[in-house]
This record gives sequence, structure tokens and C-alpha cells, in this order.
Amino acid sequence: MRLLLATLMLGSAMTMPAAAQTIAYPKTEAGAVVDDAFGQRVPDPYRWLENDVRTDPKVRAWVTAENQVTDAYLATLPGRAATEARLKQLWNYERFGVPRKAGQAYFYTRNSGLQNQSPLYVRTGLGGAEKLLIDPNLWAKDGATALGEWEPSHDGTKLAYAIQDGGSDWRTVKILDVASGQTAADEIKWVKFSGLAWAKDGSGIFYSRFAEPAAGAEYQSLNENQQIYFHKLGTPQSADRLIYATPDRPKLNNAAQVSDDGRWLVITSSEGTDDRYEITLVDLSKPDWKPFTLIKGLENNWQLVGTQGTSLWFVTNKGAPLQRVVRLDAANPSAPPQQIVAEAKSTIDSATMVGDKLAIAYLVDAKSQVKLYTPDGKAAGEIALPGIGTLAGFSGEAGDPEAFYAFTSFNVPTSIYRYDSASGQATPFALPKVAFRPEDYEVSQRFFASKDGTKVPLFVVHRKGLELKGGAPTLLYAYGGFNISVTPSFSPANLAWMEMGGVFAVANIRGGGEYGKAWHDGGRLNNKQNVFDDFIGAGEYLIREGITTKDKLAIRGGSNGGLLVGAVVNQRPDLFAAALPAVGVMDMLRFDRFTAGRYWVDDYGYPSQEADWKILRAYSPYHNIRSGQDYPAIMVTTADTDDRVVPGHSFKYAAALQAARIGDKPHLIRIETRAGHGSGKPTDKQIEEYADMWAFIGKWTGMAAPAAGAAASGN
Repeated sequence: MRLLLATLMLGSAMTMPAAAQTIAYPKTEAGAVVDDAFGQRVPDPYRWLENDVRTDPKVRAWVTAENQVTDAYLATLPGRAATEARLKQLWNYERFGVPRKAGQAYFYTRNSGLQNQSPLYVRTGLGGAEKLLIDPNLWAKDGATALGEWEPSHDGTKLAYAIQDGGSDWRTVKILDVASGQTAADEIKWVKFSGLAWAKDGSGIFYSRFAEPAAGAEYQSLNENQQIYFHKLGTPQSADRLIYATPDRPKLNNAAQVSDDGRWLVITSSEGTDDRYEITLVDLSKPDWKPFTLIKGLENNWQLVGTQGTSLWFVTNKGAPLQRVVRLDAANPSAPPQQIVAEAKSTIDSATMVGDKLAIAYLVDAKSQVKLYTPDGKAAGEIALPGIGTLAGFSGEAGDPEAFYAFTSFNVPTSIYRYDSASGQATPFALPKVAFRPEDYEVSQRFFASKDGTKVPLFVVHRKGLELKGGAPTLLYAYGGFNISVTPSFSPANLAWMEMGGVFAVANIRGGGEYGKAWHDGGRLNNKQNVFDDFIGAGEYLIREGITTKDKLAIRGGSNGGLLVGAVVNQRPDLFAAALPAVGVMDMLRFDRFTAGRYWVDDYGYPSQEADWKILRAYSPYHNIRSGQDYPAIMVTTADTDDRVVPGHSFKYAAALQAARIGDKPHLIRIETRAGHGSGKPTDKQIEEYADMWAFIGKWTGMAAPAAGAAASGN
């Protein structure tokens, strides 16, 4: 491994980027669209780029022209081929998903390494022979059709699974017989943002769907009036039974899950992205399946933990900003919650019933810690984790002592463990063998003061012994929104960046959920500027500490993180050498008009309301490009089938960048085909995209290019 690291580098000295080459961008037509809003006129010259690339030949021609320019530029970058070769080596390791137990069967995904999609396997008994159930790699020649959600029936004899095509959020659901491996004729369409929940007797599944959209509007129309249906096996979808709908409140999302004992259908309703839910129950032991309200009002988080009889345990932030566990009584819905585990100093991230224990995962400065309790709240020990990292995917059921979980960190690929709650022992189920030494990398956590003095955590990861004198090329990542916590996790791509001598840094900025409700609230709505200030503060800290310099600092973020990158580049173009905004929300005045955009008003506010509009207008990346300033090198990335953040956001932003007077560094857009927001993207497309991104930011941060052919000597 040490020899490999030496051959990957051209030398110990970092080479600074050469002078920028002139790029002839495609000529983008600027229209005359001007919106009048609250007494202000706002030009939107590239409105036509919002049209669907699949149906508008003019937009499709623009995409083709932009990709040609980007591809031609990327082909000139040194070391790109060697970077891709090394990425393939690092990606080529066996990867397991967290097993789900049903009856005596264990279901799990396993990727041999470079398979575009992960096949699904089953074992009968923990030590039983492995049987291939589904191989999605056979579904499409380009590997872009993926296995989405899947769920075995309670006895493990049947499997419901969803098919995702081209990265879209839409799903088609099928039913498979586990013993024979045969797929039934059942087919359920127009499923989106849905779980798959089996009736205890295996007679059918509960699922959420939207109405079939108008032809040609599948990837852009707003998602409203989500309904819950029951599909009885062996019947057509047209015969499915409507279980729950809210036509008087069309903006509600309605999701269903069945309790482990099979008695309760628990329906969770929300209006946006905030953890503010209503809970409706259906007693499945009664023939009428009549819904009744357990929790009314969209005010607090209610995350189901488990059930026993008429008792239901939930994680909630009601009266506890860092969350607590309570018990409710379905037989007496008006009774107040009974506290089981009180709020602690750290945020509760999740909780699961395993055997006769409550397993509660806490976030301690964005790192996982797992504590055990009895169902009545008495402390019962901890689950020891291997180090600084993240526990994820904890699966188990009340009454069964067996459970599985994943552990990962920046230098530890996802490892699967089996936990026995009766003995308290955790044993490895699948530990990947990788083409690097995890102990060769150093993970540290630091804290810096943001603009308003708030202390913000920052993970810094790099090769041990890396010479930081004079600063190293550094990639800074963050998300900062929707109560999503960014915790330590492994990525072959980030490892490749560090192998080449780079530093990888993750800032746990406000807007996320790392410190509970207050941390989230501190970075949304009229507090959104705190998110940008925190990220800028992280960059300034890395420079101040000598870890990097302005000429060696790159930034990256996706989705809400793409918005983050676009906003901070406008606010501090002098601070960064290169930027990678991915699938970003770039037009903050029109985000709520497409697909899932209406959900995001919880974090962003309403463009239709003047107070919110003024805040959004002030930081919208598309509307605040500063002509006359020298901008960093920018490569926008998106995909033509992204129906979460429609690609028009990135198209318009890239066109505006290329039209502005913002210096001679490249401002490109890379548009993937047959891909979406990220989920289901084939392995080969991921490797190609990261090779392009690392070559791009490597050039503009002074990263020494890998030597041609060096990757072939890896172990």
C-alpha cells in the first residue's frame, strides 16, 4: 500500500494550476421573461430551460452542446484516467446491506464490487446456503434500472419489491415467491415516497401512491393527494382498497407501516419536510379497518419504536427538543404520553425494539452512541461501537433477541454486525476486505466559531503523516438543512481524494439535526444565512489553521447542499479555488412549482409570501451571481431524469454563470443521462462522475495528478 501511495503521486511538491484556457460556451438564448413580485421586477431570461429535456428538442440540443464542451475540457485534464482506474480498484470490494429477518429467512443485498446494482439474496437460517433472489443488473443494458424498496412478508415466504428506472422517484411494485423465485402477475404503479408494509397474514401489502399524472408531466408535475391503498395478492391494482386519503388537505403526505405484531396500521401524515406529524391508527384485527386519530395537529415528531397490545412507543420532541421516548395507549387516545426515557444531553437519532430491550441511538457531537433500556425505561447497558463513526440500519423486532446493524466511518467501510440482546454480544456478520489500510488514515474532530460565535463541529480526515506545511488541497463538504445530520461514513471516492494527498473535511453546520430542534431551526427560514456563514466559517478555519489555502480549497454539496455551494460562492467568491454544486436548488423563487418542491417550504419558506420572498431573493444562487467578480472554477452536476430537484435549476444557473463576467476560470455543467437525484445510479456512472470531479477540482487546487498507470500496481 505504501508503494502504491508513492506511485500515485508525481512528486511531493504540489503543482499550481496553469493559466485558465478560454472556453467557447454554447450560445444560450436569453428570453425576455420578467416577473413582477412585491414591487420588484425580476428577470428570468432562461425560463425556457425549465422545460423537460425528454420532450423539448430545444432543451435537449442545449444539453448536448453543454456536455460536448464539458467533455472536451475534462479530456484535457491530467491524471483523469489514472484517477478513474484507482477509483475502480477502491470500489471493487464486497458490500453487504443490513439483513432483514422474516421467519427463518435472512434477506440482504450484496454487491461483489463493481456491479452496477446490488443483487438481493436470501438465506434460510443464519448459516444456510445463499440464494440469489433478484439481480437488477439484468434489467437494463445501461445498468440504470435499480432495485428500490423491498420488504419480505412476516413469514419470509413472499417479497414485495420496487423497481426504479433511470433514477426517477417513481416506483413500480412487484411480488415475488421466495421458494420458487417466480414473480407474480401483480403490478402496482405510480408509487412514490412509499414504504411497503405487509399484512401479518401475507395476504397483501399497504402502500402510498399518487394519481397517475398527465402524459408528459410525469417528471415535473406537483405531487399532491397521496393516498394509502391495500393491494390483495392476485388481484389487479384497479381493485385495491383505499385505506386512507385526505382530499380536504391535498398537501399531506401519508405513509403506512404495520406493527411487528401485525395488529396496527400506523399512518404518519406530514405536510412538508419538518418532523411535524399526525398519527392515525387502523386496528387490523377488526374487519372494518376504520382509521382513528391518535395524534392530531402537525406540531411534533412522532417516530414509531414498537408496540405491545394497545401500547405504542414513540420517539418524540414534544416537550423535549433533543427528543425522548414515550408510550401512548391506543385504547385511550386522549391520555397524555407517558415518559419512558427522558431527554438527555445528546440528541436521540433513532430507537428500535430488540428482544426485550429498547435500543436508542444518540448523536454525540455528530457521532453515534447506543444505549439500552427496558421497555419501562430502566437503563440496561450500551452497545460498544468500534470507534468514531455512525451506527445505521438497526433492524430487529420486539420479542426476537437477534438484530443487525451497520457501522461506518470515514476510514471504515460499512461493516455489518449481528447483535444478540439476550447475551449482549455483537459479532461480525460481514466485514469487507478493501484495497487500502484504514489505519493509514487519521480522523479528527475539531470545533470552530461561526460568524455569530456559535460553536460548529468539523471533521478533518487525511493520510497519517500528511505534510500540511503550506496547506494541502482540501475538499470541504456540508449539507445544512431539513434536520438531516451528516455523520461519519465511508466513500471510496473520498478515500481516493485522500490517497492523492488531499484533505477531506465535513462541517456539521446549522440546519441539520446534529443538536436537535434548535440546531435545525437555527439554519432555516429567516435563519438560513447562518448556514452559509457556518460553511464560510469552516473554510476560513481550515485556512487559518494552515490545513489549506484559498488557492487549494474546493467545496462540494448536493441537493440542499448544492444550494449551499451556489450561495456561498456568490457571497465569498474569493475564498474558494473550485466548487462542485450537485443537483442543487438554484432558483429559490420557483422551487415550489415542481414535483417535490412544495414540501421544502418548511425549510425555505413560501415564495408567494413577501417576507419569505425577500429572504429567498437575497440568497438565491441563480439571482445573485456577481458580475465583475472573479469566481472559482465551477462544475455544476445534474441528471436528466432528476424528478426530485428538477434539472432546470442547474440548467438556468449554469447558463447564468456562463453569461456573467466572473473571470476566466471554467464554469461548466455536467449532465448525466438516464440518472436522477442520486438513488439507483449505477456504479460505473458514479465512478466516471467522481473521476471527472476529482480531476476538475484537482487541477484548480494544485493537486498532483496521479501517474499514468499507477493504479495498476495497487494491492
